[in-house]
Amino acid sequence: MKWVLTTSLLSSAVWASKHVVHEKRDSAPVGFTHLNLAPDDQILNLRINLAMANQAGLEAALQEASSPTSPTFREWLTKEQACTVESFAAPTAETVQAVTEWLNSFNITSTPATPAGDWIKLSVPVQTANQLLNTQFSIFNHTESGQTSVRTLEYSIPDDLQAHVKTIHPTTSFNGPLRGRSPITAISAAKFTPEAEKRATVNCNATITPACLQTLYGIPTAQVSSTTKSSIGVAAFSAQNANENDLAIFLKDFRPDLPSTLTFTTELFDGATNSQTGSRAGVEADLDIQYTVGLVNGIPAFFEDVGSQTQDGADDGFLDSINDLLAQTNPPLVFSTSYGFDVESDLSLSLTVAYCNAIMQLTSRGVSVTFASGDGGVASTPGVQCNGKPFPPTFPTCPYVTLVGSTENVPEIGAGLTAGGFSNYFPQQSWQADAVNAYIANLGTTYAGLYNASGRAYPDVSAQGERVEIVVDGETGLVAGTSCSSPIFSSVIALLNDELLSAGKSPLGFLNPWIYANPQAFNDITSGNNPGCGTQGFSASKVPGWDPVTGMGSPNYAAMRTAAGL
Repeated sequence: MKWVLTTSLLSSAVWASKHVVHEKRDSAPVGFTHLNLAPDDQILNLRINLAMANQAGLEAALQEASSPTSPTFREWLTKEQACTVESFAAPTAETVQAVTEWLNSFNITSTPATPAGDWIKLSVPVQTANQLLNTQFSIFNHTESGQTSVRTLEYSIPDDLQAHVKTIHPTTSFNGPLRGRSPITAISAAKFTPEAEKRATVNCNATITPACLQTLYGIPTAQVSSTTKSSIGVAAFSAQNANENDLAIFLKDFRPDLPSTLTFTTELFDGATNSQTGSRAGVEADLDIQYTVGLVNGIPAFFEDVGSQTQDGADDGFLDSINDLLAQTNPPLVFSTSYGFDVESDLSLSLTVAYCNAIMQLTSRGVSVTFASGDGGVASTPGVQCNGKPFPPTFPTCPYVTLVGSTENVPEIGAGLTAGGFSNYFPQQSWQADAVNAYIANLGTTYAGLYNASGRAYPDVSAQGERVEIVVDGETGLVAGTSCSSPIFSSVIALLNDELLSAGKSPLGFLNPWIYANPQAFNDITSGNNPGCGTQGFSASKVPGWDPVTGMGSPNYAAMRTAAGL
């Protein structure tokens, strides 16, 4: 998809200025069809991302805090003290004034949507939005799901606002339904009800349980102190409910050494409910909670439940989930998300970058943000049609996110479902250059032209993601996907944070520079590949170290502990 800036000489009677097409796409993405023009009186809830006053300063501060060789390593920024994240992210007074005057000329009032004020929100009829942005909003249909959304293929803003406005949403960014990484149909038809004593001798090549993971990765089993300062959160979307009774059964069966009364705290946003009655539990939600609470040994766990009343249109609350955490004084120190969209290119470049910048703000406060990489191999999502075409990158590929792929079996091999490859939106990062370039050099001309060799490479790490046993609606079954791997890896980080904080040290925070600087801290996986797009995909066995199937490898708790300075 080509994104361009072009100039037009159109002007408004209420804002006499040369307009520039701020963002444009040639056509709607594959899978979307144009239905008709949006009704003039339909209300659009728009958000405008304003330029940060000092984005370069925030990037530099995060680089200093996250680089293992920096003298200020892990000196994370704060929300409210002198050198704050919000002081970097807030727009300048000039930006606020310029955008406010533009909106006022159309009798539009906006309000801040984030603590820093770098996002503002407004509600206007389609007719006004068309005039404001010199465009024509239409209704588009996502063929597979039947989901409709109001979007446009291009929009303009006054020339003298170009430096002040980063993106406006919803406009040119499209997405189908948000997909949980773990297929709902993956619950095994076989139901397992062995006694707790038999769990300890489970065959880890047949089913993965907490005991398997503790043995395989050396994860501690002792309950943490009640005064722990560590914390972990998981994102929830799509009306997925995490069931407290299912968790109690899971703990009784798989962690009988822990109190079965251990639970999680639910934080509701955008009209979410997390109902415990009258509806089935969510497979994805139960998985995420059971493989955090069931592994972190009493560290507080938070279920960040985002409902359907999202502020960012049909993009299902991804931005809301990060902005909700930014507004908290003490957000969870690890935040795992097991949901995503089909491919990177469906969402606009500007919105994707704005979302990534919000994650940058969160990681600069010492929060580790992890994401399941996706379950379609080099096609990113199952069902994506890409035979004979370049491999479509997953969403998100933001460099401030730690993307988690999957392994399977013991000894571990790379799981074929892992979405892995290279971004078209973000460049290769300096902290991964040596490891990634070694792999590309060994790859040679294989798949030349099918991937962006200069793009941000992913996944970063991996963990078990096949035949993972969970409890749903009171019964056990098996699930698969990188959505298993992300909470598992995140739990390891939460346990390391517990030790660091107990020792008076800072949490791990933004992980990626530390991960790539410490290859010895991970189990290098040298077998497996991720087929898709009519190919066998990338291989995990080209060279030691990073590969597009398993990243830098799976957790080795003892080695990670040493690398963390414990």
